[in-house]
Amino acid sequence: MTVRVLVADDQTLVRAGLVGILRLAPGFAVAGEAADGAEAVELACRERPDVVLMDIRMPGLDGIEATRRITTGPSGSRVLILTTFELDEYVRGTLRAGASGFLLKDAEPAELLAATRAVAAGGAALAPTVARRLITDLLAAGPTDRPRTGPSAGTTAFPDPARERARTAVAALTAREREVLALVGDGLTNPEIAARLRITEGTAKTHISRLLHKLAARDRVRLTILAHRAGLSR
Repeated sequence: MTVRVLVADDQTLVRAGLVGILRLAPGFAVAGEAADGAEAVELACRERPDVVLMDIRMPGLDGIEATRRITTGPSGSRVLILTTFELDEYVRGTLRAGASGFLLKDAEPAELLAATRAVAAGGAALAPTVARRLITDLLAAGPTDRPRTGPSAGTTAFPDPARERARTAVAALTAREREVLALVGDGLTNPEIAARLRITEGTAKTHISRLLHKLAARDRVRLTILAHRAGLSR
């Protein structure tokens, strides 16, 4: 399957470099180039690429709003953010807008291509530093298992509902599925999981597909969060 990619970046040299990488890689085709968010939305609607490689800071319509319009529009295109910045507000903003991944521009070409293919296939891709910070933020956002304190609280402990739900869901998995989930939570790739458990990469992929179905998780990011909430990963 050829992955059709639209490149959106206001810097001509960066755009040309990305286009060059895609054109040299087997299994990829360039569906178009956009110099700003408005042009990206227009081209995505017309060309219907599988993936849009989207910069964030662009003149006029920025990458966050362009992502929102593309992911809620008729094109069916998925968006992979590619930017120099990893500020928390950008990460959260683009993911809320419907982006399927967030990579930094210092990524290696092979990493970019793998992430683009993963997003085209319906998966997710996050730069490792971004993934760690996002998971930390999500885990810290809800209540904790610590006792509640205050003049009227006494010493009663209030469990975190999200963690309790995660632990209940994980308890229904097989022992092997829990092993795989823990390794996903630790950030291992399919080949790394296969090597660690001495199984084939295809078997690892099958386990992850079952985990996505059983846990009603949209992508690996959600599996990672579940693994951390359930206490399988640290």
